Amino acid sequence: MTHDRDTIFALSSGRPPVAIAVIRVSGPAARTALEALAGRVPEPRRAGFARLRDRPGGDLLDQAVILWFPGPDSETGEDVAELQVHGGRAVIAAVLAALGRIEGLRPAEPGEFTRRAFENGRLDLTGVEGLADLIYAETEAQRRQAYRQLAGTLGRRAEAWRTQLIEAQAHVEASIDFSDEGDVPDKLLGPALTTVRKLRDEVAMALADENRGERLREGLVVAIAGPPNAGKSSLLNRLARRDVAIVTPHAGTTRDVIEVHLDLGGYPVTLLDTAGIRETEDPVEVEGVRRARAGAEAADLVLWITDATAVVGEGASAAPAGTQIWQIRNKIDLVGSGPSTGQSERTLAISALTDAGLPELIAALTRHAEAALAGAEASLVTRERHRVALRKVVEALDRALTEGPGGREDIVAEELRLAGRELGRLTGRVDVEDVLDVIFRDFCIGK
Repeated sequence: MTHDRDTIFALSSGRPPVAIAVIRVSGPAARTALEALAGRVPEPRRAGFARLRDRPGGDLLDQAVILWFPGPDSETGEDVAELQVHGGRAVIAAVLAALGRIEGLRPAEPGEFTRRAFENGRLDLTGVEGLADLIYAETEAQRRQAYRQLAGTLGRRAEAWRTQLIEAQAHVEASIDFSDEGDVPDKLLGPALTTVRKLRDEVAMALADENRGERLREGLVVAIAGPPNAGKSSLLNRLARRDVAIVTPHAGTTRDVIEVHLDLGGYPVTLLDTAGIRETEDPVEVEGVRRARAGAEAADLVLWITDATAVVGEGASAAPAGTQIWQIRNKIDLVGSGPSTGQSERTLAISALTDAGLPELIAALTRHAEAALAGAEASLVTRERHRVALRKVVEALDRALTEGPGGREDIVAEELRLAGRELGRLTGRVDVEDVLDVIFRDFCIGK
């Protein structure tokens, strides 16, 4: 723990007004801050009542609950003070202003509390990413996945792999040091390569998850596409249960891609409402159609919406190729047919106006999301950064194994060193300055 850095403070609870607001202070002057505002410091980890004043004998700011967490056994690894005040905007502003007048204190930057926890060894980098995912989790499956990362599921496994690599590397380097001892090198290199082969297979198995971890974290993407005036925006509004897209009888109303996030059976689904796909000379609509095609081609599933009153097959040729497509006949209320007509998992008849067939469509989407993402929260790999690092580990181990028992020990040792370095980068042990800013930039202030 360092003592030559600023002490930071911030509101760590939700946006006011709220019933109770939590203000945290972390750093070497946290105790000074408590003494200045509350006049005392409570026993460690025991809540105390205090009247907060902006200076001794000054104006009363609020009545608060105060807590004291001396470092290094705190969330950030530093001395931490916590003030639980009434959650009105004026109260919060007054307490923050009083803290800002104390020498050595300054407002925290986004993610700075968590960054200090990482720098002081309270979290590894995978735990930091898990915390960020937990903050932004929108569904139960995302919450379970994020909590597993925060609890260190990947971090512990990576450290165990790294420990095995260090042991194998020590054996290989010993075989180099004792190269003049007859059969000693073979006795050392053989067991090392056996460990490396087992380790390589374990890492490869973690990667063989069809990217489910990333898909769960980001959500299954479902594009609503089709020709103009088929009812795409009306369907989006029905599924979202609110008016998120403008609906008019005029073709070409939707020009840009509109996103809506849904929770279907605990699994995240992102719906994309796209522009009607047709030939047009309007430059703005041309760009909308281009984006619609791109969104449909990149989606996990396309709901291709057609007008039940149109000629059968009209607009079907414009559907994107190479994408899983469900054919959705909309406006069945205008043709007098019920939702049971032509219903199947991939061909459904609905009315976005009357909600006919909507329960069946939602149920089918829920089953599809569950089938695509079931078990994904147990995946070790949840970010592309993890996948890239582990791929490099496998590649380095493959190169080491290619050398074989009779190969060059110095090459094997170097490849094991490179693999260990990638595992260190995964958890943040080595050389991660280039990724820290990227990881922490999306954190909120106060976390």
